[in-house]
Amino acid sequence: MNKQDLVAVVADAGDISKAKAGEVVDAIFTAIEDALKTKGGEVRLVGFGTFSTTERAAGKGRNPRTGEDIEIPASTTVRFKAGKALKDAVN
Repeated sequence: MNKQDLVAVVADAGDISKAKAGEVVDAIFTAIEDALKTKGGEVRLVGFGTFSTTERAAGKGRNPRTGEDIEIPASTTVRFKAGKALKDAVN
């Protein structure tokens, strides 16, 4: 499923236009993004899962083409942990 498929499902479920459903989906994604931007941000959707941020430490890597060592900088990454209801629905 891609974003357009999701918009179509939301439009059908909510009995609204695809344009309005697109705005709703975009608003949800923006709200999740804004919450995660804050330090230690977390979005907990009971029954679905939890989006959280975590720090990835700096490290060393190797360029596979040239074989030279490179430094990989520290970064912040997003994690998702599925909730029990989602896990049960999939299994």
